[in-house]
Amino acid sequence: MRNLRNIRYNAWKSSTDLSDEAITSSCWDPAKNEVLCTFGPSEQDGRIRLVRISEHVRASSIDIECQEVASWDAPSPNPDLPVDRVVSSHHFGDTLTTCLVLEGGDIVVVQESGDYGPQDGVHIEIMGSIDESITGASWSPDEELLAITTKANTVVFMSRTFDGITDMAMTADDLQASKHVSVGWGKKETQFQGRGAKALRDPTIPEKVDQGVLSPNDDGSTVISWRGDGAYVAVNSVEAGVRRVIRVYSRDGVLDSVSEPVDGMECALSWRPVGNLMASVQHLEDRVDVIFFERNGLRHGQFSLRAPDGRSITKDRIRLEWNSDSTVLAVTLDDRIQLWTMGNYHWYLKQEIFTRKRPLRLTWHPEKPLRFASAVSGKLLLAEYIFEVTRGSLTPPYDHGAVAVIDGKTLKLTPFRTANVPPPMALFELHASSPIIDVAFSPANTFMAILHQLGVDVYEWKVNGQRSLLPSPVGSVTFTKENPEEGSVSLQIAVTENSVVHCLGFEKGPVIQSHPFDASTGEFSSNSSIYAGSISGFVRLTQAGSTDVLAQDCLGRLHGVVNQQDELYSTRLPSHLPWSEVIDLAGNVIAIGLSRNGHLYANSRHLLKNCTSFLVTPAHLIITTTNHLVKFIHLGDVDSLEVPPDDPENDERCRSIERGARLVTAIPTKMSLILQMPRGNLETIYPRAMVVAGIRQLVDAKDYGKAYTHCRTQRVDMNILYDHRPQQFLANVGLFLDQLADVSYIDLFLSSLREEDVTQTMYRDTKGVRNQESPEATPSDIHGSSKVNTICDAVLSHLQSRKTKDHDTLQNIITANVCKAPPAYEDGLLVVATLLQEDEQLAEKAVEHICFLADVNILYDEALGLYHLDLALLVAQQSQRDPREYLPFIQNLHQLSDLRRKFAIDDHLGRHEKALSHLQSLQEHKEAQGYTVKHALYAAALKIYRYDQPNLTELTRLYAIYLESKSRFREAGLTHESLHNYAAATRCYRAASASCWRECLFTAQQQDPPLPSEALGDLATTLAEALYEAKDYASAAAIHLDYLNSLESAIPCLCKGYLFADAMRLVAQRRRPELLTTAVDPGLADALSSSTEFFADCKAQLRAQVPRIMELRRKAAEDPLGFFEGERAGAADLPDDVSVAASSRISTSASLFTRYTGKGAGSVGTAGTGVSRATSKNRKREEKKRARGRKGTVYEEEYLVNSVRRLVERVEATKADVERLVFGLTRRSMHERARALEALAAEVVEACRTAVKEVFVVPGEKNKAVEEGTQKGDEDGEWRPMGADAVLLENLEAAWRKQEPPVITGLERLSLLGS
Repeated sequence: MRNLRNIRYNAWKSSTDLSDEAITSSCWDPAKNEVLCTFGPSEQDGRIRLVRISEHVRASSIDIECQEVASWDAPSPNPDLPVDRVVSSHHFGDTLTTCLVLEGGDIVVVQESGDYGPQDGVHIEIMGSIDESITGASWSPDEELLAITTKANTVVFMSRTFDGITDMAMTADDLQASKHVSVGWGKKETQFQGRGAKALRDPTIPEKVDQGVLSPNDDGSTVISWRGDGAYVAVNSVEAGVRRVIRVYSRDGVLDSVSEPVDGMECALSWRPVGNLMASVQHLEDRVDVIFFERNGLRHGQFSLRAPDGRSITKDRIRLEWNSDSTVLAVTLDDRIQLWTMGNYHWYLKQEIFTRKRPLRLTWHPEKPLRFASAVSGKLLLAEYIFEVTRGSLTPPYDHGAVAVIDGKTLKLTPFRTANVPPPMALFELHASSPIIDVAFSPANTFMAILHQLGVDVYEWKVNGQRSLLPSPVGSVTFTKENPEEGSVSLQIAVTENSVVHCLGFEKGPVIQSHPFDASTGEFSSNSSIYAGSISGFVRLTQAGSTDVLAQDCLGRLHGVVNQQDELYSTRLPSHLPWSEVIDLAGNVIAIGLSRNGHLYANSRHLLKNCTSFLVTPAHLIITTTNHLVKFIHLGDVDSLEVPPDDPENDERCRSIERGARLVTAIPTKMSLILQMPRGNLETIYPRAMVVAGIRQLVDAKDYGKAYTHCRTQRVDMNILYDHRPQQFLANVGLFLDQLADVSYIDLFLSSLREEDVTQTMYRDTKGVRNQESPEATPSDIHGSSKVNTICDAVLSHLQSRKTKDHDTLQNIITANVCKAPPAYEDGLLVVATLLQEDEQLAEKAVEHICFLADVNILYDEALGLYHLDLALLVAQQSQRDPREYLPFIQNLHQLSDLRRKFAIDDHLGRHEKALSHLQSLQEHKEAQGYTVKHALYAAALKIYRYDQPNLTELTRLYAIYLESKSRFREAGLTHESLHNYAAATRCYRAASASCWRECLFTAQQQDPPLPSEALGDLATTLAEALYEAKDYASAAAIHLDYLNSLESAIPCLCKGYLFADAMRLVAQRRRPELLTTAVDPGLADALSSSTEFFADCKAQLRAQVPRIMELRRKAAEDPLGFFEGERAGAADLPDDVSVAASSRISTSASLFTRYTGKGAGSVGTAGTGVSRATSKNRKREEKKRARGRKGTVYEEEYLVNSVRRLVERVEATKADVERLVFGLTRRSMHERARALEALAAEVVEACRTAVKEVFVVPGEKNKAVEEGTQKGDEDGEWRPMGADAVLLENLEAAWRKQEPPVITGLERLSLLGS
């Protein structure tokens, strides 16, 4: 689908001194982009002149300079050769050397002055001579071998230093080297031809076998052509008396193959650089074909050359030349040059350059594939082309997808929005009077201009609705040539919306001609022209309404050339970029340009360096890259253009495409993108970025119908129709329903609703800010309701407000109810129940629909719950149930009374509370009590019978029994107590726990008849013992004192609880001073002993554990791998970069977790095959190890830190008891004991404070970094260990996690003790 478009053209004529001489050879100097030409020798002058022709690009012009390098006499060394001839010329850029091979046999080297050459001028030397004369010569592509053919029918290979390597004789015996066997693929004789005898013939034997008859126009010359890699060389020569043959030699001079005989084959030969084909020419009676050979000499297709009007080409001396990247085949005729390309196995004539005289030879640039030089007599043509897709406007509604393809005089035109016709076919074909040079569309696709060699044809684009029609001709203009010998060359064309055609041509320099025309009459007015300076071509405009004409010069500057004025723009590109386009975003002009090496620029900003093609739509800059991705860049300011990363799985702006695919055109209206593969076939895709952007625009325009259609066809989540503009959707629900129209479409939309906001998840707007506005707050966010229910309620409100409700409306109402979250089955069934009374047939269809949407069994239960037996029967008939299951049940229900039927239905459905209410309404209280006990409905029953005291009492009694059976004794006791059943309440309180001793003793004393004193005493004794075991010493002392009247038992309990003040108060109150020595003092002694032992243990523990923690941390810091991994075999081979932190990368090296998964050094973590080993069983086993904290394991530090924490917390909790003990000892005059205990306690408290400072200090910054890294890893969804590995990771993270240290306050010491 690409055309060849000229971006550089120049012509150089020889000076006065050389005006009578013709250029005899030419070659490129790729290092300087200059051409070296030779003049002579001729019959008049036997001298050879070597000149260097260079172009100089300036701001106002492109000048050509000619510099003579050297000249010397070259007389013919052979008397049979009147005048010598240059057979081959080649320039070596690394040594500034030009090698000329002459027909007489001399090989001349001209070395220019420079770094590698002589400093005193040009050095000319004859490096050798071949006596037999030379017929052809060619250097290999790597410039290491020179292949020469002689008149003695020999082939000679020479090295770069012109040493002979090998020579081979070309004899008739060579023709036996290849035994050609053709199976006739694609030939007529291999096709099925019926049952005749002809079909029985061997298809491998053709009807006519060529004998290799020479063409009458054959000049007998020899041509040499190398394959692109230099491994093989082909020689096309005439085997005397036999035929013309192509011999293929290897680089070592070994004959590889010869071509099969072909009648009329001539001397033209060019081996395609990629190596698959060799091209030659075959003259037939009525036509001339370009034929192709494989390396083995077999034919491989052909195509016919197109003869110019008015003459035949059968007598032309035709030459062929492939360009360096094998994309263009140049064919030189006697008066023109044709450039051919191939796509989808069709050969296109892309350009035809009229030269008037026969081109001597066409030489392609070795590094710039589409630049060539051609010598025509005393004139040198320099031209450069690019491959470019000629496409129409991409701005809706003018985006018809128009693409024009040039093929000689035929223009193949395809509007892809109307029909996707694969090349080489086309929907329309337009014909010009001469070969077409260029095609252009106006910015709004109103006009199309065709530039051909004789003039310009203008067509008007026609449409019928959305369908494009054959363009109609508007008018044409024919070029007038004032000087036929110096006729201008047309290069490019542009057409504007205001009916002006601009042509870029070359006369003596670049010229832009303007041709205004009348679109209604087709008449062209007088043209005007301006000097174009260094302008290389027109620039495409994206803005559809623009009337400007922009051109780019060879320095990358942009010029406005409308109205015959050269206006220089401030916006420019960094250099001349062959592919360029200008965007106007509300006055913000951006020039997009692509260089030959794939660098993409926006103005002077470099966007990326691996671009292969691009195009611009109103919303996106679309590019393809060498990584085989198509990317979408949102348009905006130059600095805000963001190239998406290579992430096609997660970023909608990036998508994978076939290798080598390039952009053809885009159709934003259809949200499609057309790409062409390297072999020529087309592929139409609908990228998610274009589709979602188009849907957003349609929603903004309230065109919900088209937006829904695109969602449906492109499988886009339909929630975007609401999520993109929630408030707008709710305000236009009626419009939405009217545009969808189809009932099934509405149902599909409702059933697709989800609570997720897809604009924040799967279809997040990658442009950053949606339409430069803040995102809308959804109504569901404001009111806190469900999004699905909000939409369904809005749809229901609109549907129910309709005056007439047909079947479609009712179906949508049912769908809206069922699609709620949770589904409103009852509301949907009520709609069906209403229909059942009005139209049974319509009701049956509604039931079928609701049964399709939801589970039939659920609907059957819901229908029963409505107590509508006919509706339930109708739903049951839609299910797969056996009628013997539900018909008897429904018949029995019909026989029951109303309340009894409701009870039976609710009991059947498991709605026991409603069933219980029906029994209460039926006054079936006994049955209700049994039903309550059966289904444990006590709370509901108590609520129902709240004001029915007799039944409430019975239900409460049953509830108390139930609570007691469930071991809920405290609640059971309370229930019994509310019924004044104090004996049962006492039993329950006693069974509850010792904490209910007050309630238990109260109910025991409330029993009637009263409880015996012995039984009450036993109860009190039991409760006191239980409280003592529960360490509630104050409560136990209260029972001993109040209920057992035993001061002797109460005092030890108080002392056990460190309540010495209360104990001494009771002794004084009861006037029992002897108990101070018999009970209080022993209690003080026991408390002192236990406290002293406790503090001693704490002191020893701190002395042992705190240094160990410091030692473990020091080892972990000095050698983390050795500390966490431990000693093991092969540890010396472990890498040095293993981190102690959990890695989110999947590595094939050893890690800290391989010891727990049982894998070796080749482990790849959870990405390997041993994932199943990281099971919950391993995790539990590892958690047990972690809890034990055995010495020497990685869990020891965590265990010790937790142990110290618990110790500090115990000391802090014991301080109050110690202070009371010291106070009591002092009151009993035990000062030394009090001082000793107070000192020990103070020492332990201070040790705890020191331990807290040493153990629980964590570097804040390091901890923060680890936490952030862990959080980031979790958010990114990276690898996390499992099983035993996870336990180790938790331990490692806990070691650095910031923990609040335990609080330890100072000990308040008594001043009386002198401390």
